[in-house]
Amino acid sequence: MSKKLYCIASFKPKEGKTEELVSTLQALEPKTTREEGCIQYIVTQHISHPNAQGSSFPIVFNEIWKDKEAFELHCAKPYIVDFFQTHCIDPNGLVEEYNVCVYSDE
Repeated sequence: MSKKLYCIASFKPKEGKTEELVSTLQALEPKTTREEGCIQYIVTQHISHPNAQGSSFPIVFNEIWKDKEAFELHCAKPYIVDFFQTHCIDPNGLVEEYNVCVYSDE
């Protein structure tokens, strides 16, 4: 059985802040992809497609981690804690709403 952990972290930017939020999130990629246990960490943006009619926040991180421990170490990194504090929790941040979920393939 796989120990991999899959994370979908989605973000709804504040009005007029989409480009700035995408750039801010993309700046997290190089540090994170160098972390032990990171298999995939990529910022994606929602696109329209006739075979995918679901609703979603417009910006999504697609993450794959070696295991739960690697993900937890990532979440505790100061630059990740700072991102969430500065942009998701602080009222002056770039994010209006966010949702972080983890999944297993077991």
